Amino acid sequence: GTDEVDIVARLGGDEFALLLPGKDVADAQRFAYAMQHALELPMTLQGHVVDVRGSIGIAVFPEHGTEGSTLLRRADIAMYAAKRDNCGAAVWDQGEDKQSSDRLSLLSDLRKAVDNDELTLAYQPKVALRGGGGELYAEALVRWRHPTRGLVAPIEFIPFAEQTGYIRAITQWVLAHAIAQCAEWRFDGLPMNVSINLSARDLMDATLPDRFAALLQRHRCAAQWIALEITESAVLDDPAHAIRNLERLHALGCRLAIDDYGTGYSSLAYLRRLPVHELKIDKSFVIGMAADASDALIVRSTIDLAHNMGLSVVAEGVEDDATLDRLRAMGCDMVQGYLLSRPLGVAETAVWMRGSVWTRPVSEIPTLRRVV
Repeated sequence: GTDEVDIVARLGGDEFALLLPGKDVADAQRFAYAMQHALELPMTLQGHVVDVRGSIGIAVFPEHGTEGSTLLRRADIAMYAAKRDNCGAAVWDQGEDKQSSDRLSLLSDLRKAVDNDELTLAYQPKVALRGGGGELYAEALVRWRHPTRGLVAPIEFIPFAEQTGYIRAITQWVLAHAIAQCAEWRFDGLPMNVSINLSARDLMDATLPDRFAALLQRHRCAAQWIALEITESAVLDDPAHAIRNLERLHALGCRLAIDDYGTGYSSLAYLRRLPVHELKIDKSFVIGMAADASDALIVRSTIDLAHNMGLSVVAEGVEDDATLDRLRAMGCDMVQGYLLSRPLGVAETAVWMRGSVWTRPVSEIPTLRRVV
């Protein structure tokens, strides 16, 4: 009726609900797209231009439910579908309800994972092919041991953590434990260097450099023993803020790496603006390079150009002897993958580092078909 008014409410954090009385699905979709257009207009806050976007989920009475709580839950499910598909706005779909409900339940459990000590770290060894100076390397990978679901793969919970902002708590946990472990290995005589992944949200967090520096000091860990890996897409989200944070992290003395190179939209020329030391070629190119000439050309060109810019190159996803042999011939600096080792627990990592043929001098590292 004419006395009906739209109602806006904040549900918490950066989530809002909008009630449109007397409207159908088509009305709601038109309203959603109008809101998106308004959000995407440039905003200036304290002299900085801010890029704001939103994901909108739609549920309609009575087709999608008759209770307020049901409609809110289904609009929430539709919102996460819109985020996942990057489509801006989505209407609740009954076919996705069970799967989406499971994801929302998992998200709720994830908020307790840090407090309940359910996270753990695995370490995947990395091997220097061009002289490691006796240093040892591994990448820290977070795992979630859910009390009833068992081991949950990162791909199932990290995207949710990034969308909701909970990634900050997870990253803080990972940084603290990986830095402490690196220092402990050094104390035990293992010259370890540990790589840690940062998300786009982490890179935009102005408090990250100070928190990182405090952890290094607390655990007596030298900055140069730690490498921080950032995806190229994370830098592209907000280059000005990303570069500012990267410069502060660089000033602390840690190594910086661009992860999954080749999957985004940047170029090596663009990367010259970043204070990074290392470039990791995405495994999708490495896995196919032994059989695909175009993948091999991409890998070779990336290695050559990166070296010309003073960057070292890591190839991830090395799973067979032929790939290792080609990477060695191309002058790749470092490799990791299942041919060398799967991710290991803390104790297993120490045993591997002390006894593996891969940690011997470069001249003794296995060549084609001579893997021990």
